Amino acid sequence: MDMLKSKGTSLDWRVSILLFCVVAAVSGQIRYSIPEEMRKGLFVGDVAKDLGLDVKRLVSGRARVVIDGDNQYVALNQNKGHIVVNERIDRENLCAKKSPCSFSLEIVLEDPLELFSITIEIQDVNDHAPAFPKKEINLEISESTPTGTVFLLDSAADPDVGINSLQSYSLKENHNFVLKQHTRADGSKYAEMMLQSGLDREKQSEHTLILTAVDGGEPRRSGTVRVHVSVLDANDNAPVFTQSVYRASVLENVLRGTVIAEVSAVDADQGYNGNVTYSFTHLEEDSSCPFEINSYTGEVKLTAAIDYEVSPNYEINLQAKDPWGVVGASKLIIEITDVNDNSPIITMASYSGKISEDSTPGTVVALISVQDKDSGKNGQVHLNIDENIPFKIKSSLRNYYTLVTEQSLDREKRPKYNITLTATDEGLPPLSSKKTVVLDVTDVNDNAPAFSQSVYSTQVIENNSPGVTLLQIHATDPDQGQNARISYFLIQGDINGNPVSAYFSINTESGVIQSLRSLDYEQVKEYKIRVKAQDGGSPPLSSNTTVLVRVQDQNDNPPQVLYPVQTGGSLVAEMVPRSADVGYLVTKVVAVDVDSGQNAWLSYKLQKATDRALFEVGLQNGEIRTIRQVTDKDAVKQRLTVIVEDNGQPSRSATVIVNVAVADSFPEVLSEFTDFTHDKEYNDNLTFYLVLALAVVSFLFITCLVVIISVKIYRWRQSRVLYHSNLPVIPYYPPRYSDTLGTGTLQHVYNYEVCRTTDSRKSDCKFGRAGSQNVLIMDPSSTGTMQRIQSEKSILDEPDSPLEVS
Repeated sequence: MDMLKSKGTSLDWRVSILLFCVVAAVSGQIRYSIPEEMRKGLFVGDVAKDLGLDVKRLVSGRARVVIDGDNQYVALNQNKGHIVVNERIDRENLCAKKSPCSFSLEIVLEDPLELFSITIEIQDVNDHAPAFPKKEINLEISESTPTGTVFLLDSAADPDVGINSLQSYSLKENHNFVLKQHTRADGSKYAEMMLQSGLDREKQSEHTLILTAVDGGEPRRSGTVRVHVSVLDANDNAPVFTQSVYRASVLENVLRGTVIAEVSAVDADQGYNGNVTYSFTHLEEDSSCPFEINSYTGEVKLTAAIDYEVSPNYEINLQAKDPWGVVGASKLIIEITDVNDNSPIITMASYSGKISEDSTPGTVVALISVQDKDSGKNGQVHLNIDENIPFKIKSSLRNYYTLVTEQSLDREKRPKYNITLTATDEGLPPLSSKKTVVLDVTDVNDNAPAFSQSVYSTQVIENNSPGVTLLQIHATDPDQGQNARISYFLIQGDINGNPVSAYFSINTESGVIQSLRSLDYEQVKEYKIRVKAQDGGSPPLSSNTTVLVRVQDQNDNPPQVLYPVQTGGSLVAEMVPRSADVGYLVTKVVAVDVDSGQNAWLSYKLQKATDRALFEVGLQNGEIRTIRQVTDKDAVKQRLTVIVEDNGQPSRSATVIVNVAVADSFPEVLSEFTDFTHDKEYNDNLTFYLVLALAVVSFLFITCLVVIISVKIYRWRQSRVLYHSNLPVIPYYPPRYSDTLGTGTLQHVYNYEVCRTTDSRKSDCKFGRAGSQNVLIMDPSSTGTMQRIQSEKSILDEPDSPLEVS
């Protein structure tokens, strides 16, 4: 109950110091101090404030905690910038007897990469009471044992440290024994019991004592063990070790079963009383001692693996005991020598596996942690990478290295790097470990599209159909993804005052150029187009090229005669004297063809002539020459028809009429050609008047026909309206009307005669003169007729009206 009460009080004390936190900045590092056994989620420190960081930076940099080992004792709350307890921290499991007890962690931020080292010290809480390995210590002491003899007692174990660890022993008061306390080099304490007054087996054969171990915590905790002493008959001499302290050194990689040391003790007694047995004492209950001692020979052998990194030395209490229980004590100190038996361990503390190709030299690629459990030079590690790659290793904080770029990167030359990290320690022989990481270089739009040709050329025959494909251009971009997606555009320019897009179009995806209209060689023989290829990067990059579209000629134009000029109103004649010799040059037909090449090669032929035997035409030059001597019998008027033909396929031609006058004087020529001119003019005038008369007659005929049809349609519509009316006839009695009985008011009687036919133009309406004999007879059975009594002359005569006089 005392133990439970003490423990409960300790827990209350622990809760009271949960908020205790010490922050220190030493060489750019943060140090926090917290008690052990804190509950999960409790506050450890405001790392954002202490490091001068904004909470937003922790979130954007994806801040995380990196702790060596498997246990994640603390965690980072990014939203608040606080470090909180993540799991139970037991100082005894973490550090054992080591004091002060602490562990280190790193806060890693990305974009850009930053590293902050934090040390958290764990303060001990008095949560353990001293405990003895056995519930009872049995000693057999001869009654002849001299006073002053010391007997070693089992030590109590308290995993706490400092003031909370075991501080003292106490022995229940008695008349025979007193307690002596000693402190080892490591600060641990052990107790010895010394005989201060002689024993007498005959008076008291057994003694029961209570040994108490007390720590220094607040409140104090204690543990007890009962010491049972059996008094034996006399045995005059106790075993004595040859050395008060034995020392041995052993490599940590020594094999099991190896003899580490040999101890010996001498007992001056003879015979059976001089037999000595050896044993280890003061071993803690939960200790796993890797050694054992041969109880008869004193040889100390290794029985389990030892590790310098776990325990660099062992201090063991030795006991030599004779058959009567008389003991002697000594000590064995075993030093473990470190051996380079641990290879370095490479851990990628921060690594994304990607880097942009536009990263500047010195950009951090990865944060690497290298740990070696060995000590001294065996634990000093160097990290290296392969040569011939644009990266290097830089030393950072404790056991941390950064992999940084040393040169500029180019994804188009090398998109991926296999980087082998080699960590080597300084032991003999050195141990090393390797780790290969793959680094992908991400693309940046740093390459403009490149055309396969600086100038493209194509040909198209003129008079092409709109929409015909001219050619396809192609550009390549060594970039990747969207940065390599190329679109093609026409660069705006003018062609004969019109934009390029009015003549040509380009497919933005395929680069196919098409003609939007029919091209004419005679207007433009060559088109020069500028085309741009643009990628899909941000910002986009582009390059230009020139496309030459050469129009090929087609024989689509006939020859044009320049001379002689063909006029409609005057007659031009070439005059040849009758004395002209053979080969006389009469004239020359001059023609051109706007086509080019073979299509513009012209040839001249004489198609018709008044006298074919008199003239000829040069096939190539169009010269008209005489081919015989001109005689008096030759007619004065000569008419030549010359055909000019090009060399195209199919060929095109033009004709020209050349008038030649064979005469020696101009008056003779004039008299001959006057009649011809008059007749021609007369014929031309006659034709004009005939055409004019025909047009006037046709116009008058059409006009009359339209008028007649319009009148007919109008009259027909009027007759249809009156004929199809179904309205009843309502008699109308004018004022002063008098009926046959003489009771009316009409003074005179009028006769009305209405005659209706289906043809409105033949309807009659007559009114008679006044007279008493004229009577309007009404038929009661009929409401729509009136009987004519007397015919009178019509008072209404409108021939153009639908009502006419009969």
